[in-house]
Amino acid sequence: MKIISTRELADFCAEHPRSAGPLHAWRRIIEINYFAHWADLKETFNSVNKVGPLTVFNIGGNKYRLVAYIRFDTQTLYIRSILTHRDYDKGRWKL
Repeated sequence: MKIISTRELADFCAEHPRSAGPLHAWRRIIEINYFAHWADLKETFNSVNKVGPLTVFNIGGNKYRLVAYIRFDTQTLYIRSILTHRDYDKGRWKL
């Protein structure tokens, strides 16, 4: 699967250095796999959730949340935002 907006990953890791390891591990898993549909994604990422048309990944033992839009037909994942758990709970990412 191809990730769009990898700049978001780099920027977040620069601001939150402890997130770098877990986010790079997540990225490797996404990039080397083919996910035909939601069930494939859920099988690989047990704690992933759907929120409307968006997909929310729990990263780093639930310390970080990555919000994305996924097009399974084109195997493209668009990063909408990466947040600390605290910022995610504020709900501003839904706007």
